[in-house]
Amino acid sequence: MKCPYCSHSETKVLDSRDSDDLTRRRRECLQCEKRFTTYERIENVELTVIKKDGKRQQFDRNKIVNGFLKACEKRPITREAIEQTVDAIEKELRQLESVEIPSKEIGELVMKYLNKLDKVAYIRFASVYREFTDLETFEKELKKLLKKEG
Repeated sequence: MKCPYCSHSETKVLDSRDSDDLTRRRRECLQCEKRFTTYERIENVELTVIKKDGKRQQFDRNKIVNGFLKACEKRPITREAIEQTVDAIEKELRQLESVEIPSKEIGELVMKYLNKLDKVAYIRFASVYREFTDLETFEKELKKLLKKEG
């Protein structure tokens, strides 16, 4: 960190305060002894979603939130619970080795979290995500769900 007054490259941190997405640091130059404040923000690496057809698009957390809202419609699940769950999913995605993530991997992660959150919402999401075309496919998924329960 260069001093804004004398451009000396050595400073010491006197005080540091964190907020949600910003860190405020009070610094002192080791040469001219003047004090100044810096603000630091963590730069999030942009995630890229690889769609089924091979196209790439920027990760959009709102798509996951909207999917949860549709799946959880008329269920006893608060918006806060949905936001916390989507936060956990996004955190897990950001911890992956690659910043390019297949949409299938995101869908499976959403299903895993929905299964924990609400079984009815899970089945609703699964029926669209897995493209259930008939009653037998739907029944198979229900049976798998019941086996996990028992």
